[in-house]
Amino acid sequence: MTGSLAILNARLIDPVAGTVAPGGVLIRDRHIAATGSFDTPSGVETIDAGGAHVAPGLIDLGIFAIDMPAFTAGGITRAVLMPDQSPPLDHAALVQRAAAAGKPDVWIHPLAAATKGLQGTELAEIGLMKAGGACAVATGRDWIADSGVMLRVLSYARSLDLTVVAHAEDGGVTAGAVATEGEYATRMGLSAAPAVAEAMAVARDIMLAEQSGARLHFRQLSTARAFDLVREAKRRGLPVTCGISPAHLMLSDIAVGGFRTFARLSPPLRSEDDRQAARKALADGTIDLLCSSHDPQGPEAKRLPFADAEPGMSGAETLLALSLTLVRDGLINLPRLIELLSMAPARLLGLPGGSLEVGAEADLVLFDPKMPWRIDSDHMASRAGNTPFDGLPVQGKVLRTIKGGVLLR
Repeated sequence: MTGSLAILNARLIDPVAGTVAPGGVLIRDRHIAATGSFDTPSGVETIDAGGAHVAPGLIDLGIFAIDMPAFTAGGITRAVLMPDQSPPLDHAALVQRAAAAGKPDVWIHPLAAATKGLQGTELAEIGLMKAGGACAVATGRDWIADSGVMLRVLSYARSLDLTVVAHAEDGGVTAGAVATEGEYATRMGLSAAPAVAEAMAVARDIMLAEQSGARLHFRQLSTARAFDLVREAKRRGLPVTCGISPAHLMLSDIAVGGFRTFARLSPPLRSEDDRQAARKALADGTIDLLCSSHDPQGPEAKRLPFADAEPGMSGAETLLALSLTLVRDGLINLPRLIELLSMAPARLLGLPGGSLEVGAEADLVLFDPKMPWRIDSDHMASRAGNTPFDGLPVQGKVLRTIKGGVLLR
């Protein structure tokens, strides 16, 4: 369907105005033609929302796998792809191929590898990759240990007006670790690293960003000391931002009890004190966006001893449902949630989307924030259902995902 569409009897979430109001959305030629109250043209296909909510489609910054069914099930209309692919996205042709992978449905926006092969030693051809469609530069799953290389990455990115998306763990401290140092890792005999490894990486990269003048985004932070560093950098006016996944807001290292490999994540789950600090950082605006960190791993990678299992979780289709718990907990309101899930990543990387303004692309999600369902890892749309939330009852279900005025589900 590529014609006109009218969504009626809905509640519109406007993250720009910070409001939730009754109304509808009229779509023509893949763009929003009207919102609120309007006369429905004759011959237009209509959807009666029945009081469900309409918001800009979600933009997921930092996915590790192109997983179209999971994106559509989760209300995601644009996904920002990490360069950690096979082979890594360190060449313009690879970036172009990745950018075309989801069209015309969920659009994929690749991140250029900062270094060749993501080895952290030699800069990749970032300028050519930007011309090929890369929307930012990323260090990948790992921290660039060589400060000189990282400074050159930041300086080059600044000259190209690109944001650098960084992983924040000092690899010299975390090498070989599979958990956060603490009571639970000790009880289970797991190789662990202190949480300060994150803050050490954040401190160095903020100093290098200040030196270079580059925009720096930490894909996922999870510790109190790291949030303090970002909070101070923002206070000083530095262009430093950070994201977090719902998992690190809802779970602590207790979840790895019983050697549950579905709870082996990157960064690893932290202490309860750090989890509470993360929730505070979300409430006070230190955290700029929410991401799923979608990294589906098959049973051959997860049904192993904890130390041998691959880190990561399938998070795309549960991103909205889990994030809605933050609204019910009173940490943020609904417009702010949609800002964190849609408008903020669009603004950070200069992508279309994140708005219900007339003329904007009609990338929308229609959802019922109160609809109950249970997360079932065996019946997820994702190509792998590895989630630490298996069996959890949640509220908030995506009913329709609309990309450029086209119904994807």
